[in-house]
Amino acid sequence: KPETAAVLKRTVEALMERGAVVRNLENLGERSLPYKISKHKERHRRGGYFLIDLEGPPSIVSTMMDHLGRDIDVIRRAFVKHPVSKTEECSGIIPINYEDKLIAKK
Repeated sequence: KPETAAVLKRTVEALMERGAVVRNLENLGERSLPYKISKHKERHRRGGYFLIDLEGPPSIVSTMMDHLGRDIDVIRRAFVKHPVSKTEECSGIIPINYEDKLIAKK
């Protein structure tokens, strides 16, 4: 839908203006909401779900929550902190002392 695309475009542009890097945008489709939500003087029973994977400073969360709260096309918004995966450096192949293995078997 063109109005959905416009909302996503506004949101992504607002994120990038605040210093975020958008990594991925995923459409989860339209679904029934878990409960009726009254927002902007309307009652909503269905909504489109989207995930935006981004990297940015934590300071943008409060400004984006305020920005999305004022957007009449956004019913509910949330930010979830994604844990940073730690990568281990490969120490290489550890040499095996075959003499110790032969002595241990005797």
